[in-house]
Amino acid sequence: MTLTLMDSYTLWRRMPFPSGGATEGLRMTYADLAEVDEYLTTVIRFIERGIFKPSPADVPAIVSELMERIDRLCAESSGKDLEVARAQHAYAALMALLYRQFLEAAPAAE
Repeated sequence: MTLTLMDSYTLWRRMPFPSGGATEGLRMTYADLAEVDEYLTTVIRFIERGIFKPSPADVPAIVSELMERIDRLCAESSGKDLEVARAQHAYAALMALLYRQFLEAAPAAE
């Protein structure tokens, strides 16, 4: 079973934004997640108004690099910080999936 664009969108809109954690690394990835979250407003416009206009930023590359950083933090963390890092990773993975599905919807939108 595969998630559709609407499934991913619904999950993303309902998923709580992860916390920042206690370390500087987790606080930085938290800030970067918030920035990427802003780029995904392009998806909201598409779903809610049918306007297909991708972000000028390279969202897939940004999210990929962010997930690599969070993976390294997962390897270095324990306890509550590990939980935070895993939550951040899950949120980033969902954003990556949603944005990829949004981009794949382009031909149908044009």
